[in-house]
Amino acid sequence: MKQICVIGVGYVGLVTAACFADLGNRVIALDINAERIEGLKKGVMPIYEPGLKELVERNVESGRLAFTTSYTEGLAGTEFVFIAVGTPSGVDGEADLRYVAASAQSIAENMTQPLIIVNKSTVPVGTGDWTADIIRKHQPEPIPFSVVSCPEFLREGSAISDFMQPYRAVLGSLDKDAAEKVAHLHLPLRAPIVITDLRTAEMIKYASNAFLATKISFINEIANICEALGADVKEVAAGMGYDQRIGSHFLDAGLGYGGSCFPKDVKALAYMAAEKGRHPQLLHAVMEINDDRRPMLVSRLKEMLGDLAGRTVGLLGLSFKPNTDDMRDAPSITISELLLAEGARVRAYDPVAMENARELMPRVELCNDPYSMAQGCHALLLITEWNEFKHLDLARVREGMRQPVILDGRNIYDPAVMAALGFHYRGLGRGYNRSALGVEVDRQAAADL
Repeated sequence: MKQICVIGVGYVGLVTAACFADLGNRVIALDINAERIEGLKKGVMPIYEPGLKELVERNVESGRLAFTTSYTEGLAGTEFVFIAVGTPSGVDGEADLRYVAASAQSIAENMTQPLIIVNKSTVPVGTGDWTADIIRKHQPEPIPFSVVSCPEFLREGSAISDFMQPYRAVLGSLDKDAAEKVAHLHLPLRAPIVITDLRTAEMIKYASNAFLATKISFINEIANICEALGADVKEVAAGMGYDQRIGSHFLDAGLGYGGSCFPKDVKALAYMAAEKGRHPQLLHAVMEINDDRRPMLVSRLKEMLGDLAGRTVGLLGLSFKPNTDDMRDAPSITISELLLAEGARVRAYDPVAMENARELMPRVELCNDPYSMAQGCHALLLITEWNEFKHLDLARVREGMRQPVILDGRNIYDPAVMAALGFHYRGLGRGYNRSALGVEVDRQAAADL
C-alpha cells in the first residue's frame, strides 16, 4: 500500500484521489477550501460526476481515503504528492499558475522527507522545471525531491472509467527512477505507459486536446458547408468515421466545445507558440470556428421566427456536456445572453446543472422539468445532449408549446420523425431540413401569436 497526497478536490483531484484509493492505496486529499473539505467529510460532493459519490464513500469507509486542509497532515508519511489544482486562462489566454505556485511553495515549506511530486494539472510546457525551482527556493532546508509530469486525460461525465481504463498513462521526468515509481502506481490499470522527459509529457497533453478540438471545429465547418449544399452532416460524419485513419470520435457537429479543458488548452497552446515567435494559424482557426457556433444558433432561430423580441425561448440543457454539472464556458450562457439581448424571454431546464446555472444566469427562468419549461414557448433550443432529452414525450412537449419550433443544436433528433410529429424542426448541417421536409416557419404567422 502506497501513501499518496492529492492537492485539490476539483474534477481532476477528487477523481484521482478516489480512484487511487480504490486501487488499494492510502490517499489523503488536501484542499485549502475548508468548506469543500468539511462537506466531503460529511459525504457532500463539491461536483457532480456519475459514480463518484459512491466511490468516495466506499473508500472513506474502508479507511483508504481521508480529507484535510493541512499540508502538515497531508504530507506526513507521504511518498507521492499529486498537484491537481486549477489552471484557468489568463487575460491573453496564458495559463494562470498561481495555484500551482502556491501548492509548490506549501509543499516546500512542509515537507519533512523525500517526495515525488507529480504534476497532474494541465500546465504550460516548462512548468515542471519551474515547479522544481519554486520548491528548492522555499525549502527551509534541502530535502531531496523529484518532479514528474503525469497529465490527466479525464472526460467529465466519464472520469472514473477514464481513470480506471485509460488509453495510456503519460509520465515525464528528468529522474528515471521517480518516473518508474509513478509508473508502478499505474500498473494495476493495465494500460500502455509512455515515459519521456518533462517538457514532452506536458506537450503531449496540449497537443492531444488541441487535436480533438480541431476535429470538432473541422466537422462544424463541414456542417456549415453541408447546410449550404443540401448534404446531411450526420451521414457525412458516419461515412468518414468508418475510415480507421479518421475514426468516428469527436465528429458530432453541433455547438462546439466548451468546459474547462479544450477552450483554455487551445488558447494556452496558441499563446505559448506566439511567445516563441511561431504563428499558430490552425489553432486560431479552430478557436474562431468554435466561437462562431453560438451566435450562429441564434441567427438560425431568427431565420425561423423573425424578430425575437417578446418571444419565449426554452433551452433544453445548460451544462457544457451531458453527465456533468459543469457550466464553465457552456454554450448555454452565451446563447441565453444573446437571446436576452434580442428581447426574448428565456426559460431553461437541465437535469443536474440548475444550481450552478442559478448563479450564472440570473435572468433566465429555471424550470423543474422539460415539460413545464416548454409550456408556452415559441421555440425550444436543444443545447446539451442529455439522454433524458432523447427520450422525451415529444407529443406532450408539442402540445404545451405556443409555436412548435425546435432548433436542435446537437442533432439528436430525426428530422423526418420531428416533421411527422408536427414540429418545425431544424438541425445543424442537415441540408434537407428545409427543402425536403418543408420545415420553414411562417414568420408572420409566428409574429401574430
